[in-house]
Amino acid sequence: MKKVLAILLASLVLLTACSSKGNNVPNTGGKTAEATPAAAKEITVWAWDKVFNIGAMERAKAAYAAKNPDSGLKINIVENAQADIIQKLNAGLNAGTTKSLPTIVLIEDYRAQSFLQAYPDSFFELTNVIKPTDFADYKIGPTSVNGKQYGVPFDSGVAGLYVRRDYLEQAGYKVEDLQDIDWKKLIEIGKAVKAKTGKQLLTQDPNDLGLIRMMIQSAGSWYLKEDGTTPNLAGNAALKEAAETYKEIMKADIVKVTSDWSQFVGAFNSGDVATIPTGNWITASVKKEASQSGKWAVVPFPKLTNNPKSVHASNLGGSSWYVMNVDGKEAAADFLKQTFGSDVDLYQKLVTEIGAIGTLKAAASGPAYTQADEFFGGQKVIADFAKWTEQIPKVNYGMHTYAIEDILVVQMQNYLNGTDIDKVLSDAQAQAETQVK
Repeated sequence: MKKVLAILLASLVLLTACSSKGNNVPNTGGKTAEATPAAAKEITVWAWDKVFNIGAMERAKAAYAAKNPDSGLKINIVENAQADIIQKLNAGLNAGTTKSLPTIVLIEDYRAQSFLQAYPDSFFELTNVIKPTDFADYKIGPTSVNGKQYGVPFDSGVAGLYVRRDYLEQAGYKVEDLQDIDWKKLIEIGKAVKAKTGKQLLTQDPNDLGLIRMMIQSAGSWYLKEDGTTPNLAGNAALKEAAETYKEIMKADIVKVTSDWSQFVGAFNSGDVATIPTGNWITASVKKEASQSGKWAVVPFPKLTNNPKSVHASNLGGSSWYVMNVDGKEAAADFLKQTFGSDVDLYQKLVTEIGAIGTLKAAASGPAYTQADEFFGGQKVIADFAKWTEQIPKVNYGMHTYAIEDILVVQMQNYLNGTDIDKVLSDAQAQAETQVK
């Protein structure tokens, strides 16, 4: 009997020791050992663009390792094309399986709501991981649902108007003349530049309505209403003025028509256009043509002429990081919290080394954001972009941005060919209500 009691006692001690070891972790608000960052030793990240997004994640990985040398966390970074990521996420989530999905995934802001609302239980809530108020306000709309935060905002797609100093001067203008102007004034300047230099004002791909997107967001409007699902085309004053402005630009013979990315970049690298109204991510492509150093400047985005809500700030593109509701999610959340969620020094590296302007407000006070750029004539362009980022109107991109834009691409051609704008937007509204669910 003594021997049996000794065995039972030993077993109890062993069980108690195992239990104590399993719970010997910092206070995590009642989470079990399996639900702490230390429980996971490996996470996987999916992103596209080797230089930009993958490069940013690699630097975040290094920053985390430096802060946590004994964490033992293995971070696998996998590059996929954006289209492949979308396809794989939809396939896995539709099938109800997360086995083949990553722990962290990068999703473009325009597409985020379609995933968050269609698969509400598939993403890990980050409301208590980051402080949404630490980021640019406009990024919170795409990354949250019903007041709950799911994304860690990443890069800013803040737009600016890149301008050629030399072309402007040949037409009798200075960079200062383009500060805080509206589209009507820019079209007037574009005509003068064309007359004096033979150069077009800007490029435009008829199948890409990014220019329209930037115009309407500058007025705090979007293709969808605040609920993110109801089409907002007919009766949308900002969209109507943006379409009218677009037509005026196209009819003024100041546009170099392009059909793909290489033609777009080639147009300004070769000196064929005087301005580039687009997101700040184009800076690296502009600077590739070293012979143009000192010839460029960046001014605030033009506002709509007749819309009182329109401001000199807008956005094109941008993406954010999301944690899937899979094993390792807590470790992934902790990793994002310590890096993209708060690390000001990391953002200085991202700006300096890959040209990525983040949306963490505190990053703007860092030294890399206030450096003068000789390519832009000594202008502190990063500081300017950071300032404009905080002025971008917040809109709900909703679930159907690209589906509606497919409709508008066709309808805009009808408008350019003579159809009344109110009919164009009414027809687009009817199509959207039928096709978009």
